[in-house]
Amino acid sequence: MARPHAPVALLIVDMVNLLDFPDADRMAPSAIAAARRIKVLRERFHGRDWPVVFANDNFARWRSDFRELVALAAHGEGAPREIAELLAPDPRDYFILKPKHSAFLATPLPVLLGKLGVRRLLLTGMALESCILATAADANAREFEVAIVRDAVAGLPALRRSALEALSGSGTARLVDSRGALRWAAAGD
Repeated sequence: MARPHAPVALLIVDMVNLLDFPDADRMAPSAIAAARRIKVLRERFHGRDWPVVFANDNFARWRSDFRELVALAAHGEGAPREIAELLAPDPRDYFILKPKHSAFLATPLPVLLGKLGVRRLLLTGMALESCILATAADANAREFEVAIVRDAVAGLPALRRSALEALSGSGTARLVDSRGALRWAAAGD
């Protein structure tokens, strides 16, 4: 269990996913690569007793919970299954379901982060150009320090560069790579 007042949380956005939306086939390779990096980051967060939070879309499955979504992905084929295996939730992880793009919109995330004493968020997941961008903007508006792990986020190749430029140029979030992510996270400890 994470310590009561952790300096930072790892937020994993929408990685439990069936990848059954338009253009998902173009996002799948970057999603698998992101999942591999997220797995390593999550292990490092667990090693420091820092919280890891899955913020996942419910994909309009209003009667499902997070564990059911994980089971659906794990029993699928291809990228959804590989990602579910890489990032199988651990008892130390937290999870919330979100109805729309931002992990903050109509979710208990602000309350959870407040209870944990978190003021810094390390964002990973997908899709960079929608859910990551919306979550980063909402986190920044709530005065969290935000960093996005550029090599642990998936998105559509054609939109990746412009999304990263928009995030870094706006002051919404700092961009770090997976090698520097833990250094950024520990700076607030």
